[in-house]
Amino acid sequence: MERNDSPGEIPEMWTDFSKPMSRAFVDAFERNVDAQSRFLDTWLAALDDTPMDETMKDGTEGYVRAYQVWMRAAEEQAERLSDAMEGEDVELEDFRDIWLNASNEAFKEMMGTTAFALATGQTVDNALGAKEGLDEVTETTLHAYGFATEGDIEEVGKRLVELERRQHAVEEKLDRILEAVEE
Repeated sequence: MERNDSPGEIPEMWTDFSKPMSRAFVDAFERNVDAQSRFLDTWLAALDDTPMDETMKDGTEGYVRAYQVWMRAAEEQAERLSDAMEGEDVELEDFRDIWLNASNEAFKEMMGTTAFALATGQTVDNALGAKEGLDEVTETTLHAYGFATEGDIEEVGKRLVELERRQHAVEEKLDRILEAVEE
């Protein structure tokens, strides 16, 4: 079966076909954002009734602020998508910028919490503990193969300093003895 559509009819048919689908997508996206916002409001109300320490509360509030940043970005993206579907010239970079800016802002919201600071401190503490264990294993292995370790070199350095101190004391005594003999 042959179609005899003129060149101008195909884009118009496509527009007629895609407009309802695009509108349905935007509507579904907006309903999803609204449902997530209602869930978050309910969850926050439940958290307000739950006793928790200040660190946990601060961390949760930071998470909520970051989540709100993401939701604003999703809404902004939906608006830009709707603008594009209505024929407005929307640059692809606009969508990228929306999410890059949201990522930066959300990260700041999380990083500014006491919970994040404590988690970071715990991670650093764990890493230092692991490093100490690794250093001990390394030193034991090096000793087993007859190599000098940092601890061995430090001990040799301390002994050299002590020998220099004693040598200096002996030289001072010898100088006093020589002065006494010469007089």
